[in-house]
Amino acid sequence: MKNIWLHSVRFYIGLGLFFYYRRIHVKHRERVPLQEPLLFVSNHNNALMDALLIATQSGRFSYFLTRASVFKKPMINALLRSLNMIPVYRVRDGWHTVTNNTAVFANCSKCLSQGEAVALFPEGNHHINRTVRPLSKGFTRIVFETLTRFPSTDLKLIPIGLNYEQADAFADSVAVYFGAEISAKAYLESERTSEALRLKHDVWQAITQLTTHIPADTYTESLSRLQAVNADFLNPEAVNRCLKSNFKKCSFKRTQQPKMLKAFFKFFMIVLLLGPYVIWKFLAEPKIKEVEFVATFRFGLTISLVPLWLFVVAIILAVGMGFQVALIYVSLSLLISLLAVKL
Repeated sequence: MKNIWLHSVRFYIGLGLFFYYRRIHVKHRERVPLQEPLLFVSNHNNALMDALLIATQSGRFSYFLTRASVFKKPMINALLRSLNMIPVYRVRDGWHTVTNNTAVFANCSKCLSQGEAVALFPEGNHHINRTVRPLSKGFTRIVFETLTRFPSTDLKLIPIGLNYEQADAFADSVAVYFGAEISAKAYLESERTSEALRLKHDVWQAITQLTTHIPADTYTESLSRLQAVNADFLNPEAVNRCLKSNFKKCSFKRTQQPKMLKAFFKFFMIVLLLGPYVIWKFLAEPKIKEVEFVATFRFGLTISLVPLWLFVVAIILAVGMGFQVALIYVSLSLLISLLAVKL
């Protein structure tokens, strides 16, 4: 039953992402083994959207380490756990809660020893800046605990780079880059502390190759210059090459979007989906305090309110004007929405 539930949720989320994103580019998914124990390690820019993209695009069902604060409400707790999300505790959650991570990491090690996949964001928090922040040591603890408790486990790490064209925009595009596998056993050559530092460095280095990494000390100036040369943030290799060359090797080929036509379809999409749009624009969006949560809440409302709105309006039209009119409305709404997003 759980597999049926997970497959159903992944299909529905994947369908929602298809309608939400203009383009989803997946690079090197063939690097992801389908049955071996895996630890996915990714940059973290865009709150829950990062996890949803990994869950739907990696080809694996993963256990996700998720900040414990979102598990407080019983119904949310039950839902998240049914989706293989595991709470992980941070100092900001209270010093007394951090000790709970001992059991959490032990559970992750057990899952990995059984050939499962675990996904986490080693930066420890999300931030919309196009910079890979220093990594926390939590993931190295999971790696070494797994190798200590289950020494026969051939654990691999797969670094991931998530690249958003403009993370808080609609309709955005995203490119998911899967890196080459890193063998955990290669970090058993010396004492644990130095090997943990080496693993952190190697994973950080791998992620910086898979996503745009603008050094923090020149961030504002470099970002402005990248935007001036119309940088393609879906192509991190080209962007990073541009940065390393001090903007001497910056050649980006980008197709122009039909802005007038897109605006036309977007207007009619709003008219057809007026109820969800009003709720988002005037009730939900003004309450969002962190820009990193804009896409998460917008997507959440999209996959929950839009189907409900279409169903209710279709019922009203079917009763008042006939089934054919209701079917035309639903079909037209979906078509106009696709055109507004994909153009």
